[in-house]
Amino acid sequence: MPRNELPSFAELLASTEQSAVHLELRDAYGDNPRFAAWREGHRTNWDHRASWWQSFHEHIAQAVRRGVAIRRARIVSEPVSEYIRWEHYVTRSNAEAGEEVRWLPRQLASDLLLPPNDYWLFDGRLARIHHFAGDGSHVVDELSSDPELLKQLSSAFESVWERATPHDEYEI
Repeated sequence: MPRNELPSFAELLASTEQSAVHLELRDAYGDNPRFAAWREGHRTNWDHRASWWQSFHEHIAQAVRRGVAIRRARIVSEPVSEYIRWEHYVTRSNAEAGEEVRWLPRQLASDLLLPPNDYWLFDGRLARIHHFAGDGSHVVDELSSDPELLKQLSSAFESVWERATPHDEYEI
């Protein structure tokens, strides 16, 4: 499938029946307005859901209501970057949408065989692989249904998940 014709994340998640897992491997993902505001001292009013709930959260919540298990694992360098400190802060929104999130310090992952790119894996049948530039900006995504690659990605995720610390227990 040509890269400019990939289904959206929402479409992929809507067709997911059992599980969606996401592995994140970077310590920064470029700048964005929410991160910039946080750096300037603005904090989320968690009691005012409309101020932070986005379409992404709604897609996650809808999938979870359908019975889809959604897990995200983040491998991070310690001490953590400013970006990861912000991600840890805003992960509350992921959890409130129904995602399970875990964190694994990079030094505890040295013996794991991991892919070089972040990815989502939908029902173990389709991977959406993310490619980033050196500055953390998103370049392009690709889809793969190659059985061998899917097996490797699933194995990598599960090995990280087993070692990682649940979000509520991970302190930065």
